[in-house]
Amino acid sequence: MRGLSPEQFTESYHRNNSLDTSVLQQFHDIIYSYYHANPRPMPWRETDDPYRILVSEIMLQQTQVERVKIKYAEFLTAFPTVYELATAPLSNVLQVWQGLGYNRRAIFLKRCSEEIVSFYGGHFPRSVAELQSLPGIGPYTARAVAAFAFGIAEPLIETNIRTVFIHFFFHGREKVSDGEIMPLVAATLDQGNPREWYYALMDYGGMLKQTQPNPGRRSQHHTQQSRFEGSNRQLRSCILREVLAQTGITLQKLQLMLPVLPEAVERNLDALQREGFLVKRGRGYRIADSSDSL
Repeated sequence: MRGLSPEQFTESYHRNNSLDTSVLQQFHDIIYSYYHANPRPMPWRETDDPYRILVSEIMLQQTQVERVKIKYAEFLTAFPTVYELATAPLSNVLQVWQGLGYNRRAIFLKRCSEEIVSFYGGHFPRSVAELQSLPGIGPYTARAVAAFAFGIAEPLIETNIRTVFIHFFFHGREKVSDGEIMPLVAATLDQGNPREWYYALMDYGGMLKQTQPNPGRRSQHHTQQSRFEGSNRQLRSCILREVLAQTGITLQKLQLMLPVLPEAVERNLDALQREGFLVKRGRGYRIADSSDSL
């Protein structure tokens, strides 16, 4: 069966509710051929160090690849191993993280490093269950670290992989659920080389987004990323930036500096304390450190 179109892939799969050998082989050939013909050098693809892979996976969540390439190198220069990150003050970690957004991920990454050092002697757990038990690590990230660092073949899904399977196996369908896609991810998984297979799928999905109306929009789970400008996320980032720059800054000074309602500043300061970013000493705020209760 040569030259199957997405319509034909879809019809073949749903007619039998399974993939026959020739269809599976053609799917692998299409994905791998594109991947090998269009290499995308990325520093985290040149290592199997689980720490470096975890850093990249956390950074890549909803952040542009080109920006991550810069911050990834900067972050690893500052914290080259899990030990350096575990023992670094949170203020230093957040300072290096500036520019990536989603600062909550920085604190989860630091807490992961602390737990790996404290409970695993600095050695990354290898099983998906243990990886997923780490702070802030969900099913995708646990499986990605297992695949890319340890070659463990477990089905995983993220936005580009989702795009590929919708394009080939759900032609013309809307509101496709991940529950429908995951059996295909499992059935097509290259058991001998999950690392390269997932990279190939991600690159093919990225190409589809650039060359076609994004098939990922036909996912039941598709959501439009909210604007950063003027958002509460931006306000939180501004507060953290000012606390990093002026340790001990007061609520009143922050309210004067930031062009939002005073109660919005106070509400976010309270939330940042609950989440372990900030502590209040007297009237002033500073970044939490290891001596504070997180």
